[in-house]
Amino acid sequence: MIKRLTPPRSALAGALLLSLPMLAPAQTAATENAPLQPATRESQALPSLAPLVESVKGAVVNVDVQAKASMSEMGPGENPFTDRFFGGGGGGRGPQRREPIRQGAGSGFIIDSKGLVLTNNHVIEGAVSIRVRMDDGRSFDAEIVGRDPLTDVALLRLKGKVEGLPTVKLGDSNALRVGDWVLAIGNPFGLASSVSSGIISARARDIHSGPYDDFLQTDAAINPGNSGGPLFNMKGEVVGINTAIVGGGTGIGFAVPSNLVKALVPQLEKDGAVTRAWLGIGIQDLTRDLSKALALPVADGAIVSSVNENSPASKAGLKADDVIVAIDGQKVGSGGELTRTVALKKPGSTSTLDVFREGKRQELKVQLGTRPDLEGLGLRQKRSSEPEESSKARVGVSLSNVDPRMIERAGLQSAQGAVVTDVLPGSPAERAELEPGMVVVEVDRKPVRSAEELAKLIRKAQAGSTLLLRVEVAGGGRFLRALRIP
Repeated sequence: MIKRLTPPRSALAGALLLSLPMLAPAQTAATENAPLQPATRESQALPSLAPLVESVKGAVVNVDVQAKASMSEMGPGENPFTDRFFGGGGGGRGPQRREPIRQGAGSGFIIDSKGLVLTNNHVIEGAVSIRVRMDDGRSFDAEIVGRDPLTDVALLRLKGKVEGLPTVKLGDSNALRVGDWVLAIGNPFGLASSVSSGIISARARDIHSGPYDDFLQTDAAINPGNSGGPLFNMKGEVVGINTAIVGGGTGIGFAVPSNLVKALVPQLEKDGAVTRAWLGIGIQDLTRDLSKALALPVADGAIVSSVNENSPASKAGLKADDVIVAIDGQKVGSGGELTRTVALKKPGSTSTLDVFREGKRQELKVQLGTRPDLEGLGLRQKRSSEPEESSKARVGVSLSNVDPRMIERAGLQSAQGAVVTDVLPGSPAERAELEPGMVVVEVDRKPVRSAEELAKLIRKAQAGSTLLLRVEVAGGGRFLRALRIP
């Protein structure tokens, strides 16, 4: 069973088991009498990591947060990797016992002597106040400079008189190899400046937590409270931000690679958010079987499964079943790789796509657009309270009116309806498969014009009845959902 990870109260009270080699009686006697050769001791000795730890741990900080409790914290998600939300506190309580403000603790690290601190977005999401504590005993209030929920990265700035701050450098995560040694420092279970070591277990992991997954996998021990802390290489450079773990598992952790973070920091510092380029297509990975069926000379690439109307891709002449194998001369190995590559380009810029169409290779020029808020993350910040409260209380869904800007960006057909902005885990809305970003356009085959109208219908519906909803998703697809009223 996968569950959201929270620090157990008895986390440090368990018994310690020491594993020792077993020796046969004859071996035991021989071992006791045989002298230990100095060369043997030297060959068994491992180099100490203490100098490395001493050189970097001063820049690793604890991030203490008071935050508005979010709907997502009221129950476990379906993704086995949702244990990314492991700030050290504030979890494990049911909705009937929740406080409006939660206490949380995570980790972070200082990257600039001006007081810039990197951490995870989920550590500071909904923060009312943030306090950063350093290894040397100093503490500072902090403010959010910028954050990017889609990659779970956030940038903070320390307030007050900041001087003599230790810093660490972002290294090159692309240079890492599977098997390279790494070091994690953070605040697991509230135990400040805890150090663990391990290796890079895998690269480019997609754990289905977002559209830009490209995680480093490590077996360096990370636990609740390590969120936002640094993963170091043996040069003392940060190669990742520790972000997620497998629920119920041990020895499997994930970190946002430093090269991705380096690409985001300038935008976060300047604009407070990340603006991404966009093609406006649906994609899937090209497999060897599909390559053979399409009679292609390549086995890696991204198949265009759909093209949004009036999108940059449609204007460039891209068609369904085209296979994109490169962009601006950079090889495309999969759909995810194409998505990440496009996202890091500048909206409005022109790119060249290498495409196979009906077995023939050609080039297409495309002017990239600006990625719309397909997840409705911006809408969650400004949803109307009245329809949210009435619908949330009864069926666990938060609503907002359709933003006109969302229509073209998300390729919607409807200019009116009720946007789903949040869904309470375990609620009737979740059981009806409603998801943030969906637009409810009909109830019982009658049009819905606003969030207020839908909230009113939900409020007046009889207990035990079922509302037939027609929802629209990004790209213009429409589906039916059955919402049972408790």
